Amino acid sequence: MATRATRTASTLAAFVLHRYDWSETSVILDLFTREQGRLAVAAKGAKRPYSQLRSVLLPFQRLNVALGRVPKHDTSDTQASEVQNLRSAEWAGGAAMLTGAALFSGFYLNELLMKMMARHDPHPALFDVYAQTLPSLAAGDEQRVQAALRAFELTLLKEAGLLPDLSVVTLTPGDVDGATSYALLPEAGVVAVRSGEAQLGGAALIGLQAALDHGSLPALQQACQPVLPELKTMLRTLLHYHLGTPILRTRQVMLDVQNLER
Repeated sequence: MATRATRTASTLAAFVLHRYDWSETSVILDLFTREQGRLAVAAKGAKRPYSQLRSVLLPFQRLNVALGRVPKHDTSDTQASEVQNLRSAEWAGGAAMLTGAALFSGFYLNELLMKMMARHDPHPALFDVYAQTLPSLAAGDEQRVQAALRAFELTLLKEAGLLPDLSVVTLTPGDVDGATSYALLPEAGVVAVRSGEAQLGGAALIGLQAALDHGSLPALQQACQPVLPELKTMLRTLLHYHLGTPILRTRQVMLDVQNLER
């Protein structure tokens, strides 16, 4: 199997989000593909010591994959009934593996995708943003990393239909005033700030919405940078509300590791 692949009409661009043991020699993969969205895929024999797939099916590496349906006699449970068979997987090039803190950030993105995006629901723009965000996580510049994470969260919420227009006051309604500060609430959208609420200036909200509308990830990351602490608080509240959980698994692991280091 080649380590470098050329895309054909029958292959999908994909990233491995997660893997689950299926048998002694095989795994189930949660793939994020550009053309078909999230897919459950059976990689038969991938755990064998000499399987060529072992060095290919890694997280954060862009792949070209070819798929087929699992035969009916192989579907031993309800999970397998929607699983496709992995016929081939080849590395499609890209950045080196994430390490250290960047690894936690990468798994955080993966967890968001798995929990917020339904299977078989393609979002090619989100796929492209994910692919462009991964190298930024290894930049070594904390402000750049945080801007990359916030830009991804904004794009994810927008693609999921959960982000209001940041340039419009939701309840009034009316355009956001660049000289006024606002809160971003899960149940109400962009609203006037009340005491004790996290807030963002209207000019920052207008800039974020303009970058989202333009579709430029560098522009969106740049728009995030001046308001990183406030934006992080607002987006975390928004994400937790829609996920129905106060904390994500990857974030809890990261906090536990930080506590051990202390």
